[in-house]
Amino acid sequence: MKIKSILAATVLAAMPFTVWSADAIQQLRTFIADVPAASGQFTQQVLAQNQSKSPQSGEFSFRRPGQFKWSVLKPYEQLIVSDGKVIYQYDPDLLQVTVRNVDQSIGASPAAILFGSGSLEDAFTLEPQKARDGLEWLRAIPRSADAGFTHVDIGFAKGLPARLELLDSFGQTTRIEFQKLVVNPKLPAGEFKFDPPPGVDVVNMK
Repeated sequence: MKIKSILAATVLAAMPFTVWSADAIQQLRTFIADVPAASGQFTQQVLAQNQSKSPQSGEFSFRRPGQFKWSVLKPYEQLIVSDGKVIYQYDPDLLQVTVRNVDQSIGASPAAILFGSGSLEDAFTLEPQKARDGLEWLRAIPRSADAGFTHVDIGFAKGLPARLELLDSFGQTTRIEFQKLVVNPKLPAGEFKFDPPPGVDVVNMK
């Protein structure tokens, strides 16, 4: 799976601020400014033309800027961990860990929107979209030509991202639903630390 499609990475819960009536772009800006950390669950599915691939589900957590854990639990395990400087992508079935610099992997990816910090407009053009499915929507279009995707639509409900729909360069849409998001949780000290297990093949892309 492409790491930029997987990193996309955050429901309906009480928030410490009130932006529920704001448009999606303002809700995104407030979410980035006021939520330095969160955890929750997700389901993810690739929607191709005339077919849908089996959904994945798992757990995630993040702490700004750039620290996150994206753990796929079903139907097979896969783990992506960033300590803010390096990203580890671990595939237990292949016994392989791929290592990349954060700047190489996040850049203008959806992960930069939800997990990063700084000015969104430096990397994305933000456009409001029509409300649908009970959500307020925005579209983020990467300014970089090599982002690996055409755009990502983010649906907000009650100040939190509830759904993400990413259209990649091959015309496939990846849909991610966020559930049970906890704002500013007490995360373990080693939450974003990863040591490759003994015996795995480490592929260094740095």
